[in-house]
Amino acid sequence: MKHDAADLLVVGGGIIGAAIAYYAAKSGLQVVLVERGEIAGGTSSRCDGNILAIDKEPGLDSRMSLLSQQLVAELAGELEDEFEYRAPGSILVCENEQEMQAALQWVTRQQQEGLPFRMLDHQDLREEWPYLAQDLPGGLECATDSTVNPVLMTYALAKAARRMGARLLPHTPVQSVLKDAGGNVRGVETPRGAIRAGAVVLAAGVWTRAIGQSLGLNLPIIPRKGHILVSARIPSIGKRKVMEFGYLMSKFGGTRSVAEEDEKYGIAMVFEPTASQNILIGSSRQFVGMDTSVDQQVIRLIARRAIRFFPVLANMPLMRAYTGLRPWTPDHLPIISAVEEVPGLFIASGHEGDGISLAAVTGKLVTEMIRGEPACVPLEPLRYDRFEKDDASLGIQGEVTG
Repeated sequence: MKHDAADLLVVGGGIIGAAIAYYAAKSGLQVVLVERGEIAGGTSSRCDGNILAIDKEPGLDSRMSLLSQQLVAELAGELEDEFEYRAPGSILVCENEQEMQAALQWVTRQQQEGLPFRMLDHQDLREEWPYLAQDLPGGLECATDSTVNPVLMTYALAKAARRMGARLLPHTPVQSVLKDAGGNVRGVETPRGAIRAGAVVLAAGVWTRAIGQSLGLNLPIIPRKGHILVSARIPSIGKRKVMEFGYLMSKFGGTRSVAEEDEKYGIAMVFEPTASQNILIGSSRQFVGMDTSVDQQVIRLIARRAIRFFPVLANMPLMRAYTGLRPWTPDHLPIISAVEEVPGLFIASGHEGDGISLAAVTGKLVTEMIRGEPACVPLEPLRYDRFEKDDASLGIQGEVTG
């Protein structure tokens, strides 16, 4: 198969790749997107759909999320295809007074960054959430948090990019990245033939690391498995996202006062009502390589933790459970960067569980980098070479095989 040279070739057809293709095509670039499977067939179809700032580290991480929320609100008006966009805000609930004190510090730091956070007391919880456990002392809220259907949003971005001239090539795995005699990227080789491009961006999630290794890059992007339970359609017991404050400690590696099993599997309550009246319930975090099997023990622990916060869930019928592999990095920030050693190569990966949240801002940022325009967020903290070279320094060397 022969293709005329494109300005940009995007490797990866999840929500990150689709967002890059959309913003790049919108800017006038000629874009080709290649995907090893189906569009949205990987992690983007095995996650929840939140555009959150509430669970982001205060500073660059939370500011990027706030910008992404603004961009997604714009996309809801721009894109022809609906993707179940809603912006009800979200809350974190605390289990004890110690967590309330930590939550107050978190809110104060976020407010200093200009984000719309506020504390909630016990009465606030009771007024909005009559089905929550009655012993919870309070929590916190981020008013701008929004939610989407991640598969529908990926499709909407990809279809809009195609309408603007982008070519989408599913079932087209990358065999190698092509370079010229001077070491500059010139496209990729696939089973369908060579595809020429002036720039290549690796947005392949947990598969990005292997492609980088073929180019001599050591990108510490590690698969981190998470489970999600899906309820049958039930009468509404809440209209917006609820997480326990301990979710932050699980996400960022802190120590919690929970059962040993919960700590082992990174169990933390996440409750997300969908537009279809199902509930998505999580969460877990495991380094088990590329294993996507559903672990019944983890399912049991997630259900037990959810019932602790929402006792009414004990009688809720479950429809299914699934897992996704989230591309983790040691500092919990994505890699969004040009690669100086390989001119024309860009990385946009390592978003872990924040790929839906940060997809829009990532697409915009990569397009700005390729076009040589001022970046909408600082680039230095997102560089590909900010990590130590030796994986042993990450402390996970025994957990990432498979």
